[in-house]
Amino acid sequence: MRVLCVAEKPSIAKSVSQILSGGQYTTNATRNQYIKNYEFDYPQTNSIYTVTSVVGHLTGNDFYDTHRKWNSCDPFALFDAEVETTIDKDKKSIEANLLAQARRADMLMIWTDCDREGEHIGLEIVHVCRRAKHNIVVKRARFSAIIAQQIHHAAQHPVELDRAQADAVEARIILDLKVGAAFTRMQTQILQARFGQLAEGKNIVSYGPCQFPTLGFVVQKWNLVKSFVSEPFWYIYLSLTRDTSSQGEEETVFTWRRGHLFDEDVAVSIYSHVLSNPTAHVTKVVTKETKKWKPLPLTTVELQKAGSRLLKLAPKKVLDIAEKLYQQGFLSYPRTETDQFDPQFDFHTLIQKQTVDTAWGTFATSLGEGGFSTPRKGKNNDKAHPPIHPTAHAGNLAGDEKRVYEFITRRFLACCSKDAVGSQTTIDVECGDELFYATGLVILQKNYLLVYPYDKWVGHVVPAFEEGEEFQPSVCELREGKTSKPSLLTEADLVTLMDKNGIGTDATIAQHIQTIIDRDYVIEQMDGATKYLIPSKLGIGLIEGYNQIGFSKSLSKPDLRRATERSMVRVCERTKSKAEMLEEAIDQYKEMFIIARREFEKVVG
Repeated sequence: MRVLCVAEKPSIAKSVSQILSGGQYTTNATRNQYIKNYEFDYPQTNSIYTVTSVVGHLTGNDFYDTHRKWNSCDPFALFDAEVETTIDKDKKSIEANLLAQARRADMLMIWTDCDREGEHIGLEIVHVCRRAKHNIVVKRARFSAIIAQQIHHAAQHPVELDRAQADAVEARIILDLKVGAAFTRMQTQILQARFGQLAEGKNIVSYGPCQFPTLGFVVQKWNLVKSFVSEPFWYIYLSLTRDTSSQGEEETVFTWRRGHLFDEDVAVSIYSHVLSNPTAHVTKVVTKETKKWKPLPLTTVELQKAGSRLLKLAPKKVLDIAEKLYQQGFLSYPRTETDQFDPQFDFHTLIQKQTVDTAWGTFATSLGEGGFSTPRKGKNNDKAHPPIHPTAHAGNLAGDEKRVYEFITRRFLACCSKDAVGSQTTIDVECGDELFYATGLVILQKNYLLVYPYDKWVGHVVPAFEEGEEFQPSVCELREGKTSKPSLLTEADLVTLMDKNGIGTDATIAQHIQTIIDRDYVIEQMDGATKYLIPSKLGIGLIEGYNQIGFSKSLSKPDLRRATERSMVRVCERTKSKAEMLEEAIDQYKEMFIIARREFEKVVG
């Protein structure tokens, strides 16, 4: 039997061929400089394999000529316009290769990435190959890492292509095209004269169903910071300085249980009462074990947040690097919502591979000698891929690739370690009928912290106090403070907001952020090592204008896109059809379009 295997990228095709053939394959060139065909026998299934690839999506979607040009129709007509699907011009050589190989194959096995997008690309491949051979058998290889065990299992136990996931992606593509084109044409035609110069010579003021809610978060935080007015507050500062044998004189600060008060008169009254009876009484001393929990298994969203916050890398760059490391066989598939490992997951084989590393090899060895503890279970499982983890040791990486791989590996080893353990002492004090407390921490076992320097847990020893003890405070003062201005939005903050509000998927969030930066709606501003996102004048004008329309589901708010993402899930679950999803979503955007155009003078104003 002849089997045609088609991967999503050339690097995956080559890696799959090397694993399945044991390195014994024939390479044939194609008309596309990036695409090779690898041929070999695969005796495990008594088959002859040809492994090739595409380079992402084969097809593109656009309107027919009657609606394609900017002035060819009223923008509103685009919502109901027919959409044609064609093979992109630069993919014609790839199409020709698939047609030629499909003619001589008995089975087509899809090896695209195992996610929604991969299912859709797989269906594109199927449509091309069935034009060459309509009765070709179609199967799908399911895998999460480019490692021998998974690749052989996928080849020997193929499954069916998930058409529902492909339908969900196709519906989203069509929706984004129609909504994006209609609103982009409408707002560009009206706003170009006023805001064109602010977009550095760009002629299009684009709209995207995901990018506008994303921009909305940036503007919302900017407005919060700009409108912030600091408020004074008052609190009682109570402390005792004692001479300890080990540390010399040491001040123990007792925190007021009330925190602080914004009413000065009330604060002064309470403070006066405390001064009338300033003797402090130790009412309780409690020492108990406490833990700092090890991190949860790593998801795509958490990787992007950590990459931005800890590694100072843009979310898109982090994801691009992780994708490359996956293609090289060093990481599992980096696009996953799952933060729990299956009970049957083989931790110890993967940990063993890390024992040779000069930085964390000793720690990995200790996990095999009694230090292992089953990773925590999060609440999410996409049933497609495990959490992100290293699949092989990578000793020759450099630069940002090394930093991303190191973070992921240390995270995995930390997940497999034990929680850090400490002893926490809490001292409760009453002074003038007011309650105060002080806490101390002694770290007893660092455990996962030994390999995971990204978490901090600092010990602080308090002097010994006994219940019933009385003392005269060294300091008892009414002090004034003021509320702090909130910080601007970071990329990590924005990723969190988008994930929480269902804007984009774990795999597309980074691209949406990059889009609003590329389109000059948002400006990146560095403050030390931290990058903040600030809306441009154009970005502010667009968002505030749409918000002024006053409709409850404003286009700059996440409601509509969140509903779309939920509809996609229902299509994947086969509880809603592609046609139903499109009709429902387009009707909602039509309503918003009518209102937006009718009241657009508010946007311009």
